[in-house]
Amino acid sequence: MSTNDKKRLVVLGAAESGVGAALLGKQQGWDVFVSDGGTIKEHFRKELEAAEVVFEEKQHTIDKILSADCVVKSPGISDKVSVVMKVREAGIEVCSEIEFGYRYKADSKIIAITGTNGKSTATSMTYHLLKEADYDVAMVGNIGYSFAKQIAHRPCEWYVMEVSSFQLDDIHTFRPDVAVILNITEDHLDRYDYKMENYIASKFRITENQTDKDYLILNYDDPNIKAYIGTHFIQSNTIFFTMSENNISNDGGTVNEEQMNIRFNGEQLNMSIHDLSVKGKHNQYNSMAAGISARVAGIRKDKIRESFASFNGLEHRLEFVAKIRGVEFINDSKATNVNSVWYALESMTKPTILILGGQDKGNDYNQIMDLVKEKVKAIVCMGLDNEPIHKAFDNVVESVVDTKNARDAVHAAYALAEKDEVVLLSPACASFDLFANYEDRGEQFKEAVKNL
Repeated sequence: MSTNDKKRLVVLGAAESGVGAALLGKQQGWDVFVSDGGTIKEHFRKELEAAEVVFEEKQHTIDKILSADCVVKSPGISDKVSVVMKVREAGIEVCSEIEFGYRYKADSKIIAITGTNGKSTATSMTYHLLKEADYDVAMVGNIGYSFAKQIAHRPCEWYVMEVSSFQLDDIHTFRPDVAVILNITEDHLDRYDYKMENYIASKFRITENQTDKDYLILNYDDPNIKAYIGTHFIQSNTIFFTMSENNISNDGGTVNEEQMNIRFNGEQLNMSIHDLSVKGKHNQYNSMAAGISARVAGIRKDKIRESFASFNGLEHRLEFVAKIRGVEFINDSKATNVNSVWYALESMTKPTILILGGQDKGNDYNQIMDLVKEKVKAIVCMGLDNEPIHKAFDNVVESVVDTKNARDAVHAAYALAEKDEVVLLSPACASFDLFANYEDRGEQFKEAVKNL
């Protein structure tokens, strides 16, 4: 086949998802061209070169891009970027990497998990349950390899996938066998014309291609989810998990008096929440979602119970770092919005010194005000602009201290803490004012703790 006979795939963005789509496209016989407006990281460049994929960086050559039959757009690129607008005006198909990967998944099955908070933990937990049951499974999407790269390198029978609203925005045929929506709270509204209903609709795209053979697992306690399903027809089989309603007469999950109950096809799985290896109410929600998904996937109850006990939580998500002279240090650097901090504070059982701050996305700190009043002894700010935090909390906690790096923040928090208290890094903000990303922020925090 000559190059002229090949269909042309153009990939915008050369990070994990873009490179994955390019590698799969090349493997499947497409003529592939990758274009990144910024600098391509060294390891991604090497992957493209090894696969003999043509690419450009620090520019977008429009005529090359407009020669595409299909454009795969990386999730971080907004529709309002001029190159994307030109592609759409030209009538060229635009799809996300998960959509492109889906077209080559063969007979494999997908459990796709979305939500504003908890996606990574719930995805890791579900993957752990399948892996421990000896399933041929990969964890893909926003965590681990991209879906397309996994299909190109080592196809599996099952994929447990963390998906964001940005990835769902450009699907056409993508259809998970099991879809999970954990929760929907305000986030990324700048991408959705500052309309919450647009963001909610984007999350529910996870189920738009599902049929009555598929399952949609939903948090019945989330008001945005509950309102949406009250006004929209859902084709798939819905299963709810909840803490506020006694839902165990039907399929679903609930937590009653420290007991987690999961029911599927008339069979019931019960276990004490104290047997779960990760703590906090939010992890009970994650456990119910993962447990129901595992039962739908056909895993035995006793295997699920055993695997829950052996699950280790995620790095940078309520990660225990050390206990120094009776003071516990917890790294929750992945908490980049206020709702994540709510979950973190909700799981605290001791007086807490809270490290907040970073690149503020217009945070509404009223969401955590009651928990701060109840549980937080002092706040240490760690950012270049801490004014919003001072404005919210100066009259609420007795001490609000400013710092500009992880070391100073840790030292200030340690000085404020007493025995049997907790220092919690849960910033509620993006990290880009002082750090490369939330992982870098978490690593610097852990390093500073170890050097106390």
